[in-house]
Amino acid sequence: MVRAASAEYLGAALMLALAFFSWAGPAFYAHDALAIHARHILAAPDARFLLGTDALGRDTLARLMRGGQTTLAVAFGASAIGLFAGLAYGILAGLGPAWIDRALMRLLDALLAIPTLILMIFFAAIVPLGETGLATLLGLVSWPGIARLARNETLAARERDYVRAARQFGAGGFYIARTHILRAMLPLVIVNATFLMADMILGLSGLSFLGLGIQPPHASWGGLLNTGAGLAVIGSWWLIVFPGLAIFLAILAMNMLGQGLLARLNGEASG
Repeated sequence: MVRAASAEYLGAALMLALAFFSWAGPAFYAHDALAIHARHILAAPDARFLLGTDALGRDTLARLMRGGQTTLAVAFGASAIGLFAGLAYGILAGLGPAWIDRALMRLLDALLAIPTLILMIFFAAIVPLGETGLATLLGLVSWPGIARLARNETLAARERDYVRAARQFGAGGFYIARTHILRAMLPLVIVNATFLMADMILGLSGLSFLGLGIQPPHASWGGLLNTGAGLAVIGSWWLIVFPGLAIFLAILAMNMLGQGLLARLNGEASG
């Protein structure tokens, strides 16, 4: 069994390897992801096409690299948006007057009661979205969990002596949030950011698999999986194995990183 202490390093190394594969890979594998090879339609992996070709004769490995760029970039952007929105909302609720806290928490409870997947499918179905739109959509449906965590941590931190001392010396709410609250919750924020990144990869892949994410001819791992799913029955196994493996490894990497950081954080707290 991999020790929890080393899980973060393995997760970080795996994610760096996937990022290197996606962005630096095309420099070593100079195949156009959009080029059509009419004589090599649904070609199995061989020396020329290392991961085979799709139904249009496009190189699967080149499209997997391009899909990695899209998937990871959108997931990272969505995680940043969700993290920022959740922190801002939670800190505002925790530092504000009691009536603001109650109002914001009731609204948050209502948002958490709505299934995230339903929201994503609804908005993605009515408005065609590009990479920026998808990152914004995923980020705006992912922040409530971060907001609840931030609010609870803010309520705990606001009663500490150094925060009370800062208030007595005239420090404003923004200064307290930036200097004291965020610093106190930073370890938990980093841990939850890794889990959020994994959720965003899965969410984008799910939307793309349903045909609501990144639209052709642009590639994403979920879109490649969607394309390959209909062709697997005729033996084109490589069209689903490799995109599915990429999604699995990316989610595994971020969860390993998060679990390792969480174990380290709990160890430091108990020590």
